[in-house]
Order: sequence, then C-alpha cells, then structure tokens
Amino acid sequence: MTDPATNDQALRDGLNRVRAEVGKAVVGQDGAVTGLIIALLANGHVLLEGVPGVAKTLLVRTLSRTLRLETRRVQFTPDLMPGDVTGSLAYDPRTGDFTFREGPVFTNILLADEINRTPPKTQSALLEAMEERQVSADGVTRPLPVPFLVAATQNPIEYEGTYTLPEAQLDRFLMKLVLDVPPRDSEVQVLRRHADGFDPRDLAAAGVEPVLGASDLAAARAAVARVGASDDVLAYLVDLARATRHSPSIRLGVSPRATTALLASAKAWAWLTGYDSVTPDHVQAMLLPVWRHRVQLRPEAELEGVSVDQVLRSIVQQVQVPL
Repeated sequence: MTDPATNDQALRDGLNRVRAEVGKAVVGQDGAVTGLIIALLANGHVLLEGVPGVAKTLLVRTLSRTLRLETRRVQFTPDLMPGDVTGSLAYDPRTGDFTFREGPVFTNILLADEINRTPPKTQSALLEAMEERQVSADGVTRPLPVPFLVAATQNPIEYEGTYTLPEAQLDRFLMKLVLDVPPRDSEVQVLRRHADGFDPRDLAAAGVEPVLGASDLAAARAAVARVGASDDVLAYLVDLARATRHSPSIRLGVSPRATTALLASAKAWAWLTGYDSVTPDHVQAMLLPVWRHRVQLRPEAELEGVSVDQVLRSIVQQVQVPL
C-alpha cells in the first residue's frame, strides 16, 4: 500500500515544478503564482489587481498550461452582455427549436480580463457560476467543469473607465492578489528574455511544459481537506474577524464567510509547506490576500491615507496569538 505521506510529497514536488515552469514565462511575480495555486487547492477564485503590463493575463495562461487545464479568456468591455459570458438560448432554424449555446464560462479556468471595465449587471452574471459552480438558463441547471476557477484581472479603481465591483461579487473571490511592477533586476530579466526572442503568445516555444493534471489537483485537494485545525487556532481566526468589526478605521468588517475562506486558504498553505495542521503563522500569511477586498475603511481613515493592508497588519499585531 502506498504511503499517503509519500503521495502528498510527490504532489507538493509537482506543484513546486509548476511554479518553476511558470517562472519560465513570468518574472518577479512568485507571490501571485503561489496565491493562484493555493486558490486552486482551496477551490476558490482569485482577483488579480495591477496596472496594465505586469503579466496578469500571461500568468493565468501559463499556469493553466502547466496544469493541463482548459482556459478561456473573456475581454470585459462596457458593451459585454451577461449571455456573452454564461451562454444563451439560440434559435436553430433547422429544427425550429431553441438550444443552449455554452458561453466561455464552461471551462476550467475562466480568465475574466479587466472585469472592472464592464457594468455591474454583467459582472454579476458570474455570481451563480462562482458560488454554485453551475449556470441556470431556461429552467435548466448546467454544471461547470471540475475544477473551475475564475481568475479576474482588474486595473486599479483610480484608472478611468472602470466600475467598482459589487460587494456581493467581491465576496465570492477567495483572495485578491496585488501584482506590483517587478523590481529592477526582474525587469531587466524580462527585457533580456524579449531581446532573446521570447514570445508570450507561444508558451511552448518558451519551454513551458505541462507538469500535473486535473486528477493530480483533485488528489492534492483531498490531501488539503485532511489538514487539521485546533480549537485554539479556530478561536484565533474568530478573534481576528471580530477585531475587524470593532476597528475604528473599518466601516464594514469581515463576515463569517471570510473566516471560512481564511481557514481554507490557511489549510492549503499549511499542506503546501509540509504541515498536517494549521498554525497561527499560516493564518497570518494568508490574512491579507483573503481579507483585503472584504473590508471597507471609514472615510476619515481614507482621508488620512491609511490603506486596508495597514489596518489589517495592525489588527494582526493587536490580537493575541495562541500558544
């Protein structure tokens, strides 16, 4: 009989190779790569925020190739309709019947590019797909493929031509990853690759190889589900959540959904780093990406130039850590 621990380590090694393969195309975004892997392990969705040109789209395309997952891309624009994403009924003149034509959401990884450039009505078309992993049309419910992840990119809100995502939509994202402009050395490396002929549209020519598949990801998810969490760690999670609700800088603290999302992410990170139970360190490591898009600052805090990340870091420092 195969030792489960041996299987777990083989899966971890495979995911480390995935990160290495993604690094052949994407430079200086290691944190975002790890975040996407954790989201896949925790069966969640990811919002990628960054200025244009920091490889948000390339990151998602490369990751899907390394995991042998189907991916489809939707460019969100002001005139995009909900049916353009989820699918719609179409009349077939040969039969005289209406048939459902699947939209691009029927895939493993949906790349929702610049999601905040389309109105809230179309953004909300993804709510059922993200929460229930299904699409309902004409009284029929159609399940989405497994795994299914929405990787939505957005430019910062201060850029012209963008719409604020509805709170209900934001809450469906497991985490929000911020992609900064890479450091100087990484940017030089990017230019060197392009000078040597790198074509981001041809990942095979860049040497990016598939490493794992959907079955491997399913096995890794099952392993993550076995990761434990003590009562002390669970109480710590709740104390952190309650601290956001009583913070003088926060208008709207996190909900119970946010605590379960943080627990799921902490379990995935614990397993990925070789632990069989969650520690406070794992919780703290995942708190910012999982909660930064779920809290709203008071206007006076925003006027003072305080950021959400700064407030959350302060809360982590104030809440007592279990021994």
